[in-house]
Amino acid sequence: MKQTIADAPVIALLAGEHSGDTLGSDLMVALRQSLPNCRFIGVGGPKMAAQGLTSFVPMEDLAVMGLAEVISSLPQLLRHRRTVVKQLLAQKPDVFIGIDAPDFNLPIEKKLKAAGIPTVHYVSPSVWAWRQGRIHGIKAATNHVLCLLPFEKAFYDQHQAPATFVGHPLADTLPILDTDPETVEQRQSAARRELGLVEGHRVIGLLPGSRAGEIARLAPIYLRAAVLLHKNNPNIQFVTPMVSTALREQFHALAQAIAPELPLTISDGQAHTVMQASDAIIVTSGTVTLEAMLLGTPMVVAYNFSWLSFQLIRRLFKAPFFSLPNLLAQRELVRELVQDDVTPAALMAQVQLLLDQEQTQLRNEFRQLHASIQQNASASGAQVVCDILSNESKK
Repeated sequence: MKQTIADAPVIALLAGEHSGDTLGSDLMVALRQSLPNCRFIGVGGPKMAAQGLTSFVPMEDLAVMGLAEVISSLPQLLRHRRTVVKQLLAQKPDVFIGIDAPDFNLPIEKKLKAAGIPTVHYVSPSVWAWRQGRIHGIKAATNHVLCLLPFEKAFYDQHQAPATFVGHPLADTLPILDTDPETVEQRQSAARRELGLVEGHRVIGLLPGSRAGEIARLAPIYLRAAVLLHKNNPNIQFVTPMVSTALREQFHALAQAIAPELPLTISDGQAHTVMQASDAIIVTSGTVTLEAMLLGTPMVVAYNFSWLSFQLIRRLFKAPFFSLPNLLAQRELVRELVQDDVTPAALMAQVQLLLDQEQTQLRNEFRQLHASIQQNASASGAQVVCDILSNESKK
């Protein structure tokens, strides 16, 4: 990219959680390569601060999860939003980039756009999947949306909303893997040694989720499916990654109650290693399904909502699939089970099919999808921002 404006632009960015801090810091690195004299202001975490961001409020004050936490923190969140808007309107940055966190960022973007400040939203809300009417609010708030996935860009095109597909940062981080069966076996063996698993036994990964509610709803079903699989295949072992001590204890208690004799290893994090070690995984729908695809791991994808949530979602959800590999492939590349279809017997049957069939073709399709979303997201996003700044300087 070539620097297209002579002066030093002031670029505002706002990230509300740690994943956004990572996206923001990578984008800042790419922006500085083209605009070495730029200055960064806004809200971010330690990674963005390390790249020179002057932060108006602590990012940690914005990073709340769960309905109860949001409600209790609402006065503080609204106060911080007013502070951010006041600062930005006073300092008048040359462009504002809201990173994910649409409920917090889009109202800010709308105010700034109305004041003549160009706004970019990095990471599209799932407007293509449900509550599609939100597109009108997004168009009103943003000058441009940076999309991580190609079908998101297509949705914005249908609604005449400026957007660019920049690729997915995970696809940039993880290398495109060799799908040769011998190489796959070597990767699996190395991962199994790292996890301390038994040599010579097949491995099934259980990934029920990273939230207590998901583990409460889905882990019992996954564990009962594992019991059925082990009964049919005595030389299978199971492994599950837990991201915190609390979740580890929650899962361990369920395993002791439901499957005390199951050959099960619980790892502290190491989700990527677990996926690389596994012949197949049972996984709860989310970004983790994309990670599994990028790592070449065959999977069965499940989700079980609360009854009330399911009644709402089934009326509002418009996408043909809910797992990212299938959305990218535009067909059922991996098996999806939802709600009442998520049973131990159904999960066992689908995993058994994966174990009984050779998976090189599936891994090759995963590899092609990986290549399709590996676009150097940070550099691509930075180019869009530079183009906006260049156009503004000509006005």
